[in-house]
Amino acid sequence: MKINLGVSGRGSFNSRTNCGVFHSCATAKVPYDMDGMRCLLSQSVARPWLPWLLLCALSATVRSHAQLPFEREPINYATTASDERVAQLQKRLEAGDAELHFDKRHGYLKSLLRELEISPRSQLLVFSKTSLQFRTIFPWSPRAIYFNDETYVGWVPGGDVIELSTIDPQQGAIFYTLRQEKSPEPRFVRDRGNCLSCHATRRTHDVPGHLVRSVYPSPTGLPHFHAGTFRSNHTLPLEKRWGGWYVTGTHGDQRHMGNAIAPNRDRPYDLDREGSANLTDLSRRTRTTAYLTPHSDIVALMVLEHQVDMHNLITRATFDARLAQHDTAVLNQALERPPDYISDSTHRRLQKAGENLLKYLLFSNEAILTDKITGTSDFSERFAKLGRRDRQGRSLREFDLQRRLFKYPCSFLIHSAAFAAIPSRVKNYVYRRLWEVLTGKDRNPAFRHLSSQDRKSILSILRDTHEGLPDYWQKKRGRF
Repeated sequence: MKINLGVSGRGSFNSRTNCGVFHSCATAKVPYDMDGMRCLLSQSVARPWLPWLLLCALSATVRSHAQLPFEREPINYATTASDERVAQLQKRLEAGDAELHFDKRHGYLKSLLRELEISPRSQLLVFSKTSLQFRTIFPWSPRAIYFNDETYVGWVPGGDVIELSTIDPQQGAIFYTLRQEKSPEPRFVRDRGNCLSCHATRRTHDVPGHLVRSVYPSPTGLPHFHAGTFRSNHTLPLEKRWGGWYVTGTHGDQRHMGNAIAPNRDRPYDLDREGSANLTDLSRRTRTTAYLTPHSDIVALMVLEHQVDMHNLITRATFDARLAQHDTAVLNQALERPPDYISDSTHRRLQKAGENLLKYLLFSNEAILTDKITGTSDFSERFAKLGRRDRQGRSLREFDLQRRLFKYPCSFLIHSAAFAAIPSRVKNYVYRRLWEVLTGKDRNPAFRHLSSQDRKSILSILRDTHEGLPDYWQKKRGRF
C-alpha cells in the first residue's frame, strides 16, 4: 500500500543493499549508549574484544541519523509475525468466521471494507502515478483510498490487486496485497521489503510508515519530479497541499494544489489554482461513477494527512524505546552495570523521541486556516460520532475547520492501540510533559497556540476518556 505521492530513495546507506560497516551492523546486536562507549574504550586494554563492540556501537550511532536498524533484534520487522487488522482478518477467513464476496465491478473491495470496518465515505481519489499500480492510474482513472484510524485500502478500477496497509502496535506499518481474482480462499500477501524503499525513509521518520505527498502532476498523472514534492501533514500550508489529488469541498479564498494539472514540463508551477478551487463535483474531471462515492472529501484528506504522520511518530518512539532497552542491556552486561541502569545519552535520545511526539500530538506549528472548510460528504459527522466524550460531551474528534482542524488540538490517536503500546519509558515521559503543558506549568513557545481554555478542555477530556493516565493527572491544581 503506497499512500505517498513521491519517489523517495534510501540514500547511500541502505541497510539492505549497501556493503560496509553500516550493512554489517544492521544485523548485529548493536548498542548506541555513548556514555557506555566511552567506558568500553577505557577498558579496551583489559578486554581486547571491546574495540570491536565500540566500532559497532559508533556505527549504529551514525546510522541513528539515517534509518533505524529495525531489521535486527529486538524489532525484527521482516521476520516477526504481526497481529493487526489484516492478519486477524486472514485468520478469521481461514477459520471460516469471515467471508469475502467478489463482484465483477469492484472485486473484493466492498466486502473487504465491511470486514475491516472502513466506511466508503472515507474515499479519497489520487491521480498521481506513484503507486504500486502506476500503469493503471491516470487523472481519468485515479486510485481510491479508504481508511479508518489504523488501516488503509487502495483500489484502482481494473487493477490486478487491492493494496492494504495497517498499523501493528509493535512493528509499525505492515503492507499487503490481495489479488483481484475470485478465489475460494482469498489470501493477503505480506510485502517483505519492496514497499520500504519509499515507506521507511526520513520522510516517514526512518520507520516503516506512511506519507501523503503533494506533487506537480503532468496530464498523465506522472509527477514533474524536477519541480520538487511536499510531504503533507497538518503543518504544511494549504497552498502546498494535495498536488495530484482530487479534492471536493469549499475553502473560501484559500488555495491548494489539488484538482489541477501542470501541462508544461518546463513550467510545472503553472497550476490553475482558481479553476480548481472550491469544487463540489468531479464528474467533469474524472469517472466518478466507477467509484463507491463521487467524493474526495477535503475534511477526510486533512484527517488522513494528520494521522499518517502521527502514527509514524508513535512508531518512531516505540522503536527508539525498544532498541534502547535492548542495547542498554547489552552494554550493562558488558560493563557489569546494574540491569536497570540508563545512561544520560540514552535518556536524551528517548526524551527527543517523546518531545517530537508530544509536539505533533498537540498540533504544534499547525498551519492556520483563514476561511471555513466544508466537505461534500457526511465524513465529518461520521468521524465525530466515534469520539470518546467527557462528562460535558466534548471529544477530541470534534472539528473546528474555521482556523484549525480540530476544536480541541490534541490528536485522537492518543486513544489508539499503537499509542498504548509505546514502552513505558517514553510514554511516561510524554504523559508528564503533556500534563505540564496542559496545567500551565510549561510555557514552551512550541505550545503558544494553545489558549488557557484549550488546555483546560483537553485536560478535562483526557481525564474522563483516556485510560492509563498516571495518578498525578487527577490533581485539580494548575496554573493557566
